[in-house]
Amino acid sequence: MQTIQIFKNDIYKGHLILVNQDHPIVSPISFNEMVTVMDQKIHRDVGRLLLKIFDDLQCHQEIICTSGYRSSNEQSVLYESSLKDYGQEYTQKYVALPHCSEHETGLAVDMAYYQESIDKICPEFFYDGICQEFRDLSYHYGFIERYSEYKQHITHIGKEPWHFRYVGYPHSCIMKEENLCLEEYHEFIKQYSLYHPYIYGDTHHIIEIFYVPIYDQETLCFQDDVCIQVSGNNMDGVIITAWRTCL
Repeated sequence: MQTIQIFKNDIYKGHLILVNQDHPIVSPISFNEMVTVMDQKIHRDVGRLLLKIFDDLQCHQEIICTSGYRSSNEQSVLYESSLKDYGQEYTQKYVALPHCSEHETGLAVDMAYYQESIDKICPEFFYDGICQEFRDLSYHYGFIERYSEYKQHITHIGKEPWHFRYVGYPHSCIMKEENLCLEEYHEFIKQYSLYHPYIYGDTHHIIEIFYVPIYDQETLCFQDDVCIQVSGNNMDGVIITAWRTCL
């Protein structure tokens, strides 16, 4: 048996953390976790899989990444600049407050269709052509289109076709299939426990997903042949993803 120890600080780390106006970032990304891709600093897992999508689609000349990681200071400058240039209504719709932006996690990227002039806050990323091909493929590599026009009442962010967030597979595909934004997904997963996990899989792998509330420290035991991934939710617990190989 393998033993997994989970500490309270783990709540604030991982690919699935929820960062928004109600849940500011608590544990900033470490610089040794980041890489530079297309002149943007992003989490190393995001960079590796983003490049894989670009290689699969051969879209290096058509799509670019315009924004990745931002420090809280950079987010503050962007917010204040947007207030000055575009006003409060526009800024509240498209620019998160410092410490409340997914860009501070290193897990979010803004994509743009390559043009001579690209808007830094709202770049164009269409729902057809190579942009849609990128969008469709991105779910299979762990990305979601984070801010849908149909979820604005939940996310409190306007429709952003260009903003993609890495949450990891299979969570990205489950959110797509169940039509859930990240806020809704966390509530959805809280229905499932170690003894009643959510099951996702195919003929090769069975994936069990469940929520564990963390009050101080928890110890979980799994069989040795199970691959375990742990991510905090940035609220009150962690999500366990357990991969089992089908024989």
